[in-house]
Amino acid sequence: MSTIKDLYPQKLWEIFHELTQIPRPSKKEQAAAEYAKLFGEKLGLKTIVDEVGNVIISKPATPGLENRMGIVLQSHLDMVPQKNSDKVHDFEKDPIETLIDGDWVTANGTTLGADNGIGVAAALAVMASDNLEHGPIEALLTIDEETGMTGAFELKSGILKGDILLNMDSEDEGELYIGCAGGINTSGSFDYREEDSPAGYVAYKIEVKGLKGGHSGLDINLGRSNAIKMINRFLWDATKNMDLKISAFEGGSLRNAIPREAFADVVIPDAKKSDFEKMVSDFNLVFKTEFQGTEPDLSFSTNSIDVPAKVMPAEAQDRFIKMIYGIPNGVMRMSVDMADVVESSTNLAIVKAVEGEVSAMCLIRSSVDSAKFSVANKTQAVMELAGATVLHDGTYPGWKPNMDSPILKTMKTVYNDKYGKVPDIKVIHAGLECGIIGDAYPEMDLISFGPTIRFPHSPDEKVNIKTVGLFWDYLLETLKKVPVK
Repeated sequence: MSTIKDLYPQKLWEIFHELTQIPRPSKKEQAAAEYAKLFGEKLGLKTIVDEVGNVIISKPATPGLENRMGIVLQSHLDMVPQKNSDKVHDFEKDPIETLIDGDWVTANGTTLGADNGIGVAAALAVMASDNLEHGPIEALLTIDEETGMTGAFELKSGILKGDILLNMDSEDEGELYIGCAGGINTSGSFDYREEDSPAGYVAYKIEVKGLKGGHSGLDINLGRSNAIKMINRFLWDATKNMDLKISAFEGGSLRNAIPREAFADVVIPDAKKSDFEKMVSDFNLVFKTEFQGTEPDLSFSTNSIDVPAKVMPAEAQDRFIKMIYGIPNGVMRMSVDMADVVESSTNLAIVKAVEGEVSAMCLIRSSVDSAKFSVANKTQAVMELAGATVLHDGTYPGWKPNMDSPILKTMKTVYNDKYGKVPDIKVIHAGLECGIIGDAYPEMDLISFGPTIRFPHSPDEKVNIKTVGLFWDYLLETLKKVPVK
């Protein structure tokens, strides 16, 4: 098949294709919201946009099913904008170029936006279909999930009428999620006074590229390297072996993506050129050896650049390198209640040192609120030892599992009847909007499911074609079997 619009279910894929043509990075998804609004209005359905920009479309029950519990089909409109460094793409202007690669749909050098475009497309396809059996349905399409869950936080109580929320933002077909991790951002910064580059020095740009990156929750336990940590590790050794001075440092771009690339502009004495280049080559081999199983395409390299006018003074540079080395990163603790589930983790997501200011941001996740704050405090301690001012913000709650959930019982039965097995019941180490929406609607029954998506938040993102069909058929059968109110 030459185009995703030919895939099954056709209406869902047609809508998803249309979404890929609309730029919708987080905080820039207004065009996608307008698309959804017009979609609902053209169908003659009650459609509103709330104060923050969420789109809510309501569809009456199929005649005879008015007594069923109301369903809210929930997904988010925004996507993570990540691309390979050699890919020319403006996420605020350019459409996503989709590709069919065997059993998968992916994108050409960018994130695909299946997270959560497939969920949005499914909700709109249900709204557009006139041959389905269902009780009262609302589609809740939220904004800015990926960078702050703003749409969920700002959703007003009382605006939704449904009894059950089906979140379609999880990424493994055949699994039902009944809980998720909460999170908090921890950021540190300090200023320094730049000094002139010394005479007799030459300049290099150090680059880490080719890492897999990925979702800072779902992929944090896969042993992938953090580009910021990798390049800082080199700087730790290089500053002890030669009079290296940092001019600029930049790594990572999104709080919820494992950093795939990092760059540092440095100066060294002219007499140390050969030693420096050999050290870069040696570290490239070390990193390739250590991460051969998880980062087969990593590249650690350097190239000559013009000598910058300013560098970081030695005292600030020492504090910077030690802070980045000391900030915790990765899995902090595995769950003692659920096998192979991460309880707490942290992602050193974005670091910059440029024009007299150092800044570092971490996204900390945990299914245990007290543990979340403990990791945040540990990160704060390291930052403050380096003289940084620390800010905690963007905290959001986890979602506590309810094994007695009526919709969980229904969906387990439907899946077993349809596919001959019971779906796996899981808690996800990522932030879902369910916990936040559940705070505003405490009586609402919540569950999350979706098709199989791999490597979200990275240019390797892909969605499995067959599982989109399974997910769609399962959704339709679930709508038929929703309990009576």
